[in-house]
Amino acid sequence: MENIDSMPASLVDKTAIVIGGTSGIGQAIAVGFAAAGADVIPTSRTESAVSSTAALIRDQGRQTLEITCDVTDISTLHTLREAAIEEFGAIDVVVSSQGAISRSPLMDISEESWDRVTDIALDGVRRVTQAFAPRMSDDSSLILISSLAARLAMADLPAYSAAKGGVEAFTRAAAKELAPEIRVNAIAPGFVITPQNNETYAEGTEKRAQIDRRTLLGRVADRQEMIGPAVFLASDAASYVTGEVLTVDGGFADSAF
Repeated sequence: MENIDSMPASLVDKTAIVIGGTSGIGQAIAVGFAAAGADVIPTSRTESAVSSTAALIRDQGRQTLEITCDVTDISTLHTLREAAIEEFGAIDVVVSSQGAISRSPLMDISEESWDRVTDIALDGVRRVTQAFAPRMSDDSSLILISSLAARLAMADLPAYSAAKGGVEAFTRAAAKELAPEIRVNAIAPGFVITPQNNETYAEGTEKRAQIDRRTLLGRVADRQEMIGPAVFLASDAASYVTGEVLTVDGGFADSAF
């Protein structure tokens, strides 16, 4: 057997872009990538959020750029792409972590709400891929963020569930078309505590109690627990992994009440 010098789950000498990387899971991944050695551009539509997250990247001793984008406008993604290449010379990893949600029953959701969610959460993934894939490095990694809602029925989330189901199908289709130069995988988080939802999943609520009872590990996740799976998929440790959806849910989907 060949000598194994070290495990290659490192992002040293890589440049990563995390779209939707200034809040929630995306921000955790962006800062985690920097801690793993990558230069990282965390981006979203909000200048102040981009600036504050860029400061966190610099705190890790890594380089970054402060630039906004909007996944509903592919021209902004082209601008981001060219700025990244000009500054860093290459793009090795792209994470598409932007999100939108509408909590409405199927029979009540408006056309406008449906279109907004799918335009950001599904069509946005397509635009990100079309914008970045032609200029990404060989042996690069595209990581999409799905959800348990793609496979499990959840009340009042018809547009979100449909969009995330589309993301998982898109993952497989894109992996087929972009191989072997680009690996395409997705992460499907379970119930994750973020600053945006900590009241929804707060301890002591009935919803939290139901989740904890079903989850094999008996708890919800901290958003930092999404960093490890993302670093793995972005790194050379996942050099033979493409077209996969990595479920990170503490065993929720494989359990039953």
